[in-house]
Amino acid sequence: MAHLRNLIACARNRLVEKLAYDQTEARIEVRALLAHALGDVSHAWLIAHEEDLIQPDVRDRFESLLARRIDGEPIAYITGKREFFGLDLKVTPDTLIPRPDTETLVEAALAKIPEDKKFNVLDLGTGTGAIALAIAINRPISQITAVDRSEKALAIAKQNGTTLNVSNTRFLLSNWFSSINDERFDIIVSNPPYIEATDPHLHQDDLRFEPLSALASGIDGLDDIRKIIETSKQFLNADGWLMLEHGYNQADQVSALLSIAGFQDIYSTKDLAGILRVTSGCLK
Repeated sequence: MAHLRNLIACARNRLVEKLAYDQTEARIEVRALLAHALGDVSHAWLIAHEEDLIQPDVRDRFESLLARRIDGEPIAYITGKREFFGLDLKVTPDTLIPRPDTETLVEAALAKIPEDKKFNVLDLGTGTGAIALAIAINRPISQITAVDRSEKALAIAKQNGTTLNVSNTRFLLSNWFSSINDERFDIIVSNPPYIEATDPHLHQDDLRFEPLSALASGIDGLDDIRKIIETSKQFLNADGWLMLEHGYNQADQVSALLSIAGFQDIYSTKDLAGILRVTSGCLK
């Protein structure tokens, strides 16, 4: 039997060799997989037990998880969870994996929602519920509506809401606005599909495991964004905001689409990498 420390070192070197990771990135992923194989122990537990001997069944389970990662399967799908905006969310292959870039959209929305005023917020294409639940928890007197056209994704979002004990969010099966009826909102947020349908990256690395319908949107990647911008005007209150996540090179195009649709005070927000990631407009 191998010591935990040696198992980590060997697995780290395999990720460096197979996936061209640096040592730090490899160590983070190995610890995440090993923690999961051991029953979701904490990273502190792993550090404290580095000299422990690993039982054969645990080693076999870990090796199976490591093989899946080397084959390219995302860590979030292997472990079934992903941290987002301080929340632990359940993730499955039926949902897009929440990414740090999308936290920019949450922060932009929270900046528009007073803590002492009830806002009506709509999250289009909620997936795991990440955006809706992050807003709901940070603005508990506001009401959040989270919609998705996928029954399986919506079921995961509901589970996450229950696990996090969130009471100010409702979940609706809806293809964008199809089930909203006549309700109006102060803020509409969305991280819609925005990758070009012909982009080769859709069939590479982590993206090839994620639902294509949550990633690609027409020849230029903007089909769904166009639909959302045009239709949202029927569902926004006066002085309501539409806030959209988009691709790294789409800020100017999204700004132009908002302007043509009659939105004002249009601006874009940078993510942690300094990329214009979210574009917002106000409907006067």
